[in-house]
This record gives sequence, C-alpha cells and structure tokens, in this order.
Amino acid sequence: MKVSEQWLREWVDPPVGTKELAEQLTMAGLEVDSIEPAAGEFESVVVGEVVGVAPHPDADKLRVCRVEAGQGGDPLQIVCGAPNVHQGMRAPVALVGGRLPGGLKIKKAKLRGVESFGMLCSARELGLSEEHAGLMALPADAPLGTDIRDYLKLDDRIIEVDLTPNRGDCLGMAGIAREVALLNDCELTPPAIAPITTQVEDSFPVAVDAPAACPRYLGRVIRGIDPAAVTPLWLQERLRRGGIRPLGPVIDVTNYVLLELGQPMHGFDLARLQGGIRVRFAEAGEKLTLLDGREVALAADTLVIADARQPLALAGVMGGEGSGVSDSTRDVFLECAFFDPLHIAGRARAYGLQTDSSYRFERGVDPELQLRALDRATQLLVDICGGRPGPVIEVCSDAHLPRRPAIRLRSERIRRLLGFELKAGEVAGILEGLGCAVDAEREDWSVIPPSHRFDLAIEADLIEELGRVHGYNRLPSRVPAGRLQMTPQREEQVPLNRLRLSLIERGYREAITYSFVDADLQRRLEPGRQPIPLANPISADLAVMRSSLWPGLLGALGHNLRRQQERVRLFESGLNFISEDNEIKQESYIAGVACGRPLPEQWGVADGNLDFFDAKADLEALLRLGGRFEAFTFEAAQHPALHPGRSARVLCDGRSVGWIGTLHPRHAEELELPADTQLFELEIAPVTTGRKAAFEPISRYPAIRRDLALLVDEAVPAAAVAERIRLAAGETLKELRLFDVYQGKGIETGRKSIALGLILQDSSRTLTDQDVQAVVDEVTTALQRDLGASLRE
Repeated sequence: MKVSEQWLREWVDPPVGTKELAEQLTMAGLEVDSIEPAAGEFESVVVGEVVGVAPHPDADKLRVCRVEAGQGGDPLQIVCGAPNVHQGMRAPVALVGGRLPGGLKIKKAKLRGVESFGMLCSARELGLSEEHAGLMALPADAPLGTDIRDYLKLDDRIIEVDLTPNRGDCLGMAGIAREVALLNDCELTPPAIAPITTQVEDSFPVAVDAPAACPRYLGRVIRGIDPAAVTPLWLQERLRRGGIRPLGPVIDVTNYVLLELGQPMHGFDLARLQGGIRVRFAEAGEKLTLLDGREVALAADTLVIADARQPLALAGVMGGEGSGVSDSTRDVFLECAFFDPLHIAGRARAYGLQTDSSYRFERGVDPELQLRALDRATQLLVDICGGRPGPVIEVCSDAHLPRRPAIRLRSERIRRLLGFELKAGEVAGILEGLGCAVDAEREDWSVIPPSHRFDLAIEADLIEELGRVHGYNRLPSRVPAGRLQMTPQREEQVPLNRLRLSLIERGYREAITYSFVDADLQRRLEPGRQPIPLANPISADLAVMRSSLWPGLLGALGHNLRRQQERVRLFESGLNFISEDNEIKQESYIAGVACGRPLPEQWGVADGNLDFFDAKADLEALLRLGGRFEAFTFEAAQHPALHPGRSARVLCDGRSVGWIGTLHPRHAEELELPADTQLFELEIAPVTTGRKAAFEPISRYPAIRRDLALLVDEAVPAAAVAERIRLAAGETLKELRLFDVYQGKGIETGRKSIALGLILQDSSRTLTDQDVQAVVDEVTTALQRDLGASLRE
C-alpha cells in the first residue's frame, strides 16, 4: 500500500515528522518498507504555454515552438519533437540553467540548425511516470511561470506500507488515517460525503443468485456523462502516487475510491448491458474476455457478474472487455459490492491474475462501506463528467453478512497477557478509537468490533490491539517470577549435544533435512519397509515420511558434491517414522555420511579415499562417550543400502541398534555419488545411556603384560576373540590391546594370526609368575575350546 503523506495529512495531521510517522506505523504493526520522494529531483521547471508552432525547416518530426513561460520578455523559441504539441497547450518547461532527473542540465542548443532555449517536458522526463508518448498536458488554467513542483505539490513523500493479511482494513487512506489518528490522539477529518440527490428515476434490474458469496450488491445508473471530460490533474497525481495509472474519468474515479476508502468498484457501459445484472456462479463452457484482452475459460466455482446474455466480469477480480466503459460511453452503471473473502480467495491466482480488487476482497472489505463508496464515486464522477444520477439499487442478504458478536474483555486477562495493568479509561479509549462499541461491566468490558475489523474475534485479539496501540516499546520489562525447579539430570546420561560435538570435532558438519523424502528412494534403500505416505505432499519427491535419515543425507551429499566440494562429511540427528502393527512409531536416530579424503589435502599424507574402517572409527568415537564401549559389537551383515562385503550391523548387549557400511554400488551409480561413500545410522538411546562414573583407587602394585599370538580361522572376528579373553581372564585383566593381524607366508590358508597384549594387575597384591601363567592358561584353553584357536609358534 503506497501512501501519499500530503494526502494522509489532509485526513489527519499529527505533530510528527515523516521519519517518526513511519516509525509509529511500523511499531503499530504496519511495517514501512520504504519512504520515497513523490517526484525526481529537478529545478527551474515552470508552467508554460505554447503560443505558436511552426514546422522545422530541416526535420519532418520536429517543431519550432514559441513558448510563453511567464518570465517576461519575448516568448522562448524551443525545438520540440513531441507528437501532441499544439498551439494553446500548457505544459512543463525546463528553462536554460535548469536540471532534470538524472543530472541532465538544460543549456542553449542547436537542433538541426535551429536554436532552442529550453525544453518542453513529458511526465517521464520529470520522473513522474513511465508515460512518454508526448508532453505532459497541464490544465488550461495552470498559472504561467509557476514552479511545477509548487503547482503539482511534488514536495511529497510516498510511504510504502507492507500490511499483514489480517489488516485489510488499512488497504485504503481511510484505514491508515484511522491508525495515525489513534496513535497520536489526533482528530480525524475525512472528506464529507453527502447523500446523492436523485435526478433521474432510471433503474436497472439486479439479482443475486449466490447470496452466500455476495451478501450485498449495490448499483446506480448515471445518465449523460460527458465522454470528452478529462480527469483532473490533482486526481491523476493521487492515483500516480498510489501506484495506479490514470485511464479515463470513470475508471479513475473508481480507482480513487479504492485508494481512498479501500472499496473496489467497477463501472459498466450501460448501453452494452442487456436484461439486468445477475451475480451467479459460472456455467459449464462459459468464457470471458478480460480487460487485459485475455480470454479465460471459467471454472464452475468462479463467481461472475453477468447480464441476461453472458458473463461480464470476474466478481471481485477484473471486469470484462465487452462491457467496460470507453471514450464513447455516455451512460454508466456503477456497481459496488461486498464479496465473502472465502469465495474470492485464490480465484485471481487460478487465472494467473493479481489485481488491486482481488487483493482487497481476499482480505475482507467493510460490509457496511458500499453505500458511502457508491455516493463518493457518484459525487466525483458528476463533478468531473456531469451526468444525472439515479437511485441506489441494493440487494442484501442480512443472513449472510459477517456477524459481530460481543467479546468479553477481562481486566485480569489484560494484566496476565501484557504483564502490567492498563487504566480503565485507556482501555476504553483505545477500543473506541479502533471503532469498537464498548460497554463497561465493573472491571470487565463487552466489546463489539467495528465492521471493518475482521481480525477481531476473541479476547486475545482485543488485548493484542491494546498492547499494539499502547506501544510494544512501552510495555514494561520484568524478570519473570515463578517457582524454579531443577530438572534432574541422570549422571550416566550422555547429552545429545555431546554426540554432535564429537562428530564436529572429527570434521563433520550438521545437516537438517526434510522429514519428507522421495518414496522411490526410500523403497530402494529399505525395500522391506513400507513408507508412510503423506495425505497432501508439498511435492512429488517429498511424498512419504522418512524411515531412515540416509535419503536426506545422501541428497545433501549430492548437493555439496555438485558444488565442487570434494571432501564432505555430514551428520544429522532426528526422528524416523516407522509403521508397525498399524501404529506409527517415532524413534530418534543419529546418522552420518562421508566421502573423499580421510584428511584435508596436505603433503604429509598420501592420497586416498575413505574406507569402511575410517567411518567405523568415527562411529566408535560416539560409542565410547558413555563409558560402556564393551557393550557394543559389530557383526558382519547385509543391508539393501550397503555394499554386501563392506557392511556391519551394530549390536548393543546383543540387540541390533544400527548399521554401518559403504554405499551399495548400484545406489552410488543411480544417485551419481562416489563409490567410496560411507554411511552409518544408530539409535540414539543406547549411545546416550552410559555408565555411572565411580571411583576406583589406582593399584599400588605393578602391572604385568603378556603377549599372545593366536591362530584362528579368518572368519573369526577379533571382537569375538577379545570377548572370550575378557570372560576367561576375569577381574585381573585391566586392559586388552590388539596390536597385530597377519595373513600370508607362514600362515595356513584360511587362518590368520592375531596378536594381543594382556595387561594384568591386582589391587591388593603383586601378581606372581604362577598367577599370571594361570590366567594365560585359562585364556588359551577357553579360546581353543570356543573358537578353535591355537598359539602361534
């Protein structure tokens, strides 16, 4: 909404400057986007009159004009190429020494051999509009020699206000002025709108077939307007400053009322109408040619204004080409209506349109404004074009007009929501300033909102208005008072944030992806799990709820790789949505994806790409945070998303809690990802449940180390060997170190050598060689019995 400050101050003139006025509006919720001058910077441009026009001797398209500029002396000789220049015309004249927008300085010049002492200007050359078809025509009574800035009152500023959808009441000068008057406690002086005296009894039939969509429709016949009349310059200027191009008196008047009161209107050429007006829904196969020349096929849920033959206009959106006013129109049917916002919302966009009318009707127009707007438009049109107005034709369905039930407002509730107490007089003053009907009831109030405020429906809406008008910046700042209770923190619980920081320390970056994923990708990665479809997906590739974090992370990985990021590590923590037994479960997981070099490029590390064990080291860093790493084991297993020979299931106390592995080659090819892409995903709960810290004194007795070189089948994992050693060694074993794995020369085919160091220590005595040997014998016996292991000679 563009607001001319000069026009606004005719309605209400607060004792504040432009900047403070803009700050007031912004703090009141009507955000000011910009403040711009109403015209470009220029000087020494005055009102002039063309007193003579002669052809240029050497240029067919140029004219040599004699121009009286009110400066005394002989008329100025000015060469002009405008097609509309003629004798008797008054237009802006830039004098020699003047300056136009863009820094153009006016000097004496010779155009094709003829001297020119100034410049006749178009509106575009003055920075007033994009119109440049000819000179800017001024009224015949424009005083010669008057500075054009003074004559057109161009020392004005345009305040552009960005309104929220609930403030449709401010889509007119009247609404903005109401707000300014209330914020500054100033008198509001709207223009007087007198009832129109009927001069003819002509009427035109109106029928409303869809009263729920159009509860109120008004019209009036105006006979005998002057088709040669011209829109006054003051009205053209107000339209221009409001962002609307002047098009002719009838259209300009309806647009002016739209800017002034916020009520869209339309004028029909009465001679083009047949039988009467019908407000109805479109019928199958109907088409309409709009004012912009486009023909549209009408949908059945589109409300139209029609006559006895055909649709004439899209109700609340745009008129039709076949019934609009033209340069020959003498009789006009002015219409003014209230359309239900729900029936107009989205209709303009459905036809690829966005008009000033639809913008207002979608947000809601005052249902009691139509008669005032019709009288205002009639008054202006008669003043400009003459004509004889007829009586008002009105069709109204009271049952379908918006209801305004009384709202109970409690002083205690005001204190609770705003945090301080407003005086009863200020509460009533603000509400009455908003146009509400207020009835005091002890410490409470019964409030009926005004018809133009659709957004005031409940008590909280009224309290918001009290805070807004009182001033958000004036609300007191207080430390909240309340009973504070410490939330118990389990000592053994590892915070999720600690998991995040651990991965960040290892070079990962956190990603946040959609909980919605592509159904096809989800099925490819987890074919055995049925994804949960969305009833109303935002797009085809976000149609199901994720049952794994991998689809989103793989998409983020591809996004980064396509932007020349060669080494990518991403992780995400969030919910997976799994359907089991007709129940949707939400489970928290943490997952990661990585590819590229193990370390950033440097001279001290050989080139190479990540492998399974690099990702496993990152995952193990997470598993160690809770102090119960021995509870987790890795088991070779296959997953549809992972490489068959490079994947493992993660177990916690024997229960599957996650997966790790290299992306399956088929998926890597389909998704255009590197073959070395590593993935892991883990339930959060087992990782964040750690061991409670407990003090253990350091033994004063020496530790003894024994190294064992074992031969086992190559299919036996080292973790199984370590588990058997811990069980057999008991509490004497303080630490177990795997320091070598070997296959090759000297080792039987199908077997491998595993070398481990056993750190043995007792807390109460020094271990003897016999004690240590007894432990080693127990360990080797258990390994031979359970795993078929033997000592390597």
